[in-house]
Amino acid sequence: MRILVDADACPVKQIIVRLARKNQIPVIMLIDTSHELNDGYSQIITVDKAVDGVDFALMGLLSKGDVVVTQDYGLAAMALGKGACVINQNGLIYTNNNIDRLLMERHIGGKVRRAGGRTKGPAKRTKEDDALFEAALERLLTNAPLLWSL
Repeated sequence: MRILVDADACPVKQIIVRLARKNQIPVIMLIDTSHELNDGYSQIITVDKAVDGVDFALMGLLSKGDVVVTQDYGLAAMALGKGACVINQNGLIYTNNNIDRLLMERHIGGKVRRAGGRTKGPAKRTKEDDALFEAALERLLTNAPLLWSL
């Protein structure tokens, strides 16, 4: 098991590294060339700044049983298809039971914006959001091996 992180705009990198160290799990952080990162623990992979460049690189590295941290529903859907456990920065664990609804909501929001409408953006991040993510990731890291054995 490894943790692969879509790290360009990930606000919980420090939490990921802390839990990974505690559980002795390798971390791969993927960023594009417009970002710099060095946390002293993770393997950092920098890819060209291209549309979905980080997503494609992450999918190329992904193996069944890995944990993926991303807020991108499309990447989450692909990672689920490869047998990964996937979580977002707010602690939402993506599953085959919720990904279709999330993708549909994204599609509808895009249609509204293209038609000139407005949609609500994300709320300002709080310490409670970080705590929810940490608890969900800890649960996922503890239970993930059980999920893959099914």
